[in-house]
Amino acid sequence: MSGNSAALQPPADAVPPVRHPEAPAPGELLGAHYGQCFGCGDEQPHGLHLEARAGEGVSITAEFTVQSAHQGAPGLAHGGVLATALDETLGSLNWLLRTIAVTGRLETDFVRPVPVGTVLHLQAEVTAVAGRKIYCTATGRIGGPEGPVAVRADALFIEVKVDHFIDHGRQEEIQAAMEDPDQVRRARAFEVNP
Repeated sequence: MSGNSAALQPPADAVPPVRHPEAPAPGELLGAHYGQCFGCGDEQPHGLHLEARAGEGVSITAEFTVQSAHQGAPGLAHGGVLATALDETLGSLNWLLRTIAVTGRLETDFVRPVPVGTVLHLQAEVTAVAGRKIYCTATGRIGGPEGPVAVRADALFIEVKVDHFIDHGRQEEIQAAMEDPDQVRRARAFEVNP
């Protein structure tokens, strides 16, 4: 995909993305940004448990294995779960920019079915930045990182302040995250889309 809709076309004044100097090194596992996150959290029994690694530039790779709890049609991944995997992967790019951002728009193409038991190999990169807008793209492949494309997406993320989560999140979870003594976990809880 290349941003088929006008909303996903970077404006003429967009600039190339710049990897933050303190971003994780290429190959480094990013880890869960929040334990309860359906996409990457290790505290969600039926979550995706998606694992993302920093790539070169402003790119990442990620993987998740489609489980029985993720199926829509018998034996096949639910399209919403696949869109979630793409959204989670795209949202993780913001860690390389060291920006808090939320999904503004996500356009997904479903190219081929993804059977239960399949490992989905995802690749994503930021393509442009225009003010608070972050434009990015992702592809999910089956059978390996060079396998056939199963899903792909283009997205627009919008940079927000941490107040976005504090103002709109459920107070019990917000308070628990804010009181976490681990400063890195506390900061990461608010780093990507809700």
